[in-house]
Amino acid sequence: MEAVESYLGGWQVWFCGLCQYVNLVGTAIGYTITASISAAAVYKSNCFHKNGHSADCGVFTTMYMVVFGVSQIFFSQLPNLHEMAWLSILAAVMSFSYATIGVGLSLAQTISGPTGKTTLGGTVVGVDVVDSSQKVWLTLQALGNIAFAYSYSMVLIEIQDTVKAPPAENKTMRKANLLGVSTTTAFYMLCGCLGYSAFGNAAPGNMLTGFGFYEPFWLIDFANVCIVVHLVGAYQVYCQPIYAAVENWAAARWPRSGFVLREYPVLANGKFSVNMFRLVWRTAFVVVSTVLAISLPFFNDILGLLGALGFWPLTVYFPVEMYIRQSKVERFSRKWLLLQSISVLCFVVSAAATVASIEGITLSLKNYVPFKTKL
Repeated sequence: MEAVESYLGGWQVWFCGLCQYVNLVGTAIGYTITASISAAAVYKSNCFHKNGHSADCGVFTTMYMVVFGVSQIFFSQLPNLHEMAWLSILAAVMSFSYATIGVGLSLAQTISGPTGKTTLGGTVVGVDVVDSSQKVWLTLQALGNIAFAYSYSMVLIEIQDTVKAPPAENKTMRKANLLGVSTTTAFYMLCGCLGYSAFGNAAPGNMLTGFGFYEPFWLIDFANVCIVVHLVGAYQVYCQPIYAAVENWAAARWPRSGFVLREYPVLANGKFSVNMFRLVWRTAFVVVSTVLAISLPFFNDILGLLGALGFWPLTVYFPVEMYIRQSKVERFSRKWLLLQSISVLCFVVSAAATVASIEGITLSLKNYVPFKTKL
């Protein structure tokens, strides 16, 4: 919001804040859903290995969401968790691990066969979809999933603020962006292409929890544990701006309140203390986000909606407009037209993906029984 205010100002500051914080809250919900599905998949994988692939190994995900929520209540109280370098290293190791396992298993399945039914268009209408309109909805929803995979712009500047200097933070972040986007794109393309070559139209929304793979069960278990560990830390990184915004507002609103400001030391060295407002507010946030995740546990639909809503304003519109203002790009020049064309195109894609994700959630709700979702 501060960056937008310094370049654009006015209503755009509040629009940026709305987009950022809605998406941060949504990401907390999405990560709760994803982590619980991966945790449940560990149980399911062991069950299949023990009782056979045709066994009824369905498991309710609600309990796993509650356990994840309880762990986040604890981690939310740790001071400056988002600034700890080990958290980023751990997340990177976990990401590389489960992504490499997914790619490796897909490649092995492709080589060994038999592969799923594959066509250039992706489907034979009438075989695995109801009609062509469903194929359109699923395609647009997939674009939302792809957008969500790149939706780190809402914490990019906050992370840049924690980077050591010198060298200048923006130079470090530029290198990190290039390396990060290149690496993740390589993994995404490998997962998408090899996953499709392995399973065809039967490719699950989540390769490691959709049980296209059953063996080696221990490797699938390890990959899903990596996902859970990654998301425990990632949840905190994405929630830190929400926590800070509310706590800074409360401190300004009640500057003499002991409930809001007073710290109660827990450790003798003073490195860990408890603040009552922080304890109540952060606990309430985690509880609400967990309840919402339990209420709407639709993996691909929810992630597609979050990606679609946050992608255009935070990843495209504001960066483009701030660059135009900063670089004084002349109106209706070739560069200006090109940048605006990119922005308009991404807006259309985001709008279509939003509609498709809402359609997917609507269809999922028709057969949904609250608090009784099974993996």
